[in-house]
Amino acid sequence: MTKSSQPKQAVALSYSKDAAAAPVVKAKGKGETAERIVAIAAENGVPVREDASLVEVLSKLDLEQEIPPELYRLVAEILSFVYRADQAAQDRATRKDGDR
Repeated sequence: MTKSSQPKQAVALSYSKDAAAAPVVKAKGKGETAERIVAIAAENGVPVREDASLVEVLSKLDLEQEIPPELYRLVAEILSFVYRADQAAQDRATRKDGDR
């Protein structure tokens, strides 16, 4: 998601090592569509990372298209961020359940 006076943009990626060799573009859009992508992510507990440059590049890909190899490292960093956020949330939930 990008922050500026320009219409907001968002791109949603999905990765399953069983389904594809690399992450795939699942949704993309500007303006209201971007807002909805981010809202759906939030509703489902999916972390959102803002990177205007990456969104610009990813938005040029087609839906269901794998990301190109030159983006692997950048996207791997984001997936690592998501993984760490998921782990932190699970740890908090476990500690909270232990307090009961």
